[in-house]
Amino acid sequence: MKRVPVGASGLCVGRLGLGCMGMSEFYGATDDAQSLEVMAHALDQGVTLFDTADAYGFGHNEELLGRFLQGRREHVVVATKFGLVRKPGAYERRVDNTPSYVRQACEASLRRLGIDCIDLYYMHRVSADTPVEDSVGAMADLVRTGKVKAIGLSEVSAATLRRAAAVHPIAAVQSEYSLWTRDPEHGVLQACRDVGAAFCAYSPLGRGFLTGKLKSSDALDAKDFRRHNPRFDDAALQQNLRIVEVLEQMASRKGCTPAQLALAWLLAQGDDVIPIPGTKRIRWLDENLAAASVSLDARDLATLDDALPPGIAQGERYSPEGMKGLDG
Repeated sequence: MKRVPVGASGLCVGRLGLGCMGMSEFYGATDDAQSLEVMAHALDQGVTLFDTADAYGFGHNEELLGRFLQGRREHVVVATKFGLVRKPGAYERRVDNTPSYVRQACEASLRRLGIDCIDLYYMHRVSADTPVEDSVGAMADLVRTGKVKAIGLSEVSAATLRRAAAVHPIAAVQSEYSLWTRDPEHGVLQACRDVGAAFCAYSPLGRGFLTGKLKSSDALDAKDFRRHNPRFDDAALQQNLRIVEVLEQMASRKGCTPAQLALAWLLAQGDDVIPIPGTKRIRWLDENLAAASVSLDARDLATLDDALPPGIAQGERYSPEGMKGLDG
C-alpha cells in the first residue's frame, strides 16, 4: 500500500487507515476475537494507522487495540483522542479540555494501550470553557516529555486550527468527510494545507450509508446509534437514497462497488487526505482497501461534484447531544 506523511510530524502511514470505534460500540454487536482478526489482516495488507479514542466503549477500544499491539508496536501508528467524557451506558457527554484533564487522560490512555508513547494524540472535541491555546499547550508538554509524538485536533474550525497551530505544530485534523458530508471544504481543508497538517477523514462511507447496503433503518440493530441519527430518520433516509443511486450508477460503469467509489473520491482529494473507514469484518475491510485501485478521472470527479454538492444530505450529522463540541 502507498504510504503518505502525516503532516510534518515525521509519521508515515498507509494510504487508508482503520477506524476501530465500531469494534466496541455504536454499531451493534461486537466480537473481540473477530475484531483482533480484522486488525491483524489490516496490518498484513499495509494498513498502519489505527484510530481509537478513550471514549469508545469507555476505554474498551483502547484496551482492545492494546491487546493487538503486543508484539506489533513498531509496525503501528497509534492515534487516540481525549476530551469526551461519558458515563458507562450513556450516550450523553461533556467536553473537558482543561490542561489537568489532558495530562490525566493521556496517562490513562497509555495504560490501556500498554505503550509508553502515543503516536498521534487528538483533542476529540472543542470546549468553549477552555481556550484552545491552553489545551494545545498542555498537549505540547506531552510531546516535550516524550509521552506523545505528534498532536491533532478533531472537528475544529479553520480559525481554531490556526490558533492552535500558533502554539504548536498540528500534525492532523480529524473530521467527518465524505460525499454526504463535505463541510471540511468550507475552509478547514485549506487551513490544514496552510499549517501543514494532514486531514484524516472519519466516517468516509457515511456511517455505512454510502455502501448502498442500507435501504431502511429497520435493518439496524436495536442498539445501533444510527437509529437516533437524524440522517437515518425514515423520511431523511428515503431522500438520502438519491445519493446512493448516483454512486451505484457510476460504480456500475467503473466496475467497482459504491463503497469503493466513495473512498476513491476521497483519495482523489489529495495525498494529505487520509480516509479511516471502520469495519468489523475482513470482507468489508478487503473491499475498502481495494478502493485504492479505483481510478477516477477529471470527468468522473466533476460528475460527482455536480450530482452530490455540499449540503445534499438531509438531516443533521448528529443528534443534539452528539453535536456537543463541534466547532464551526
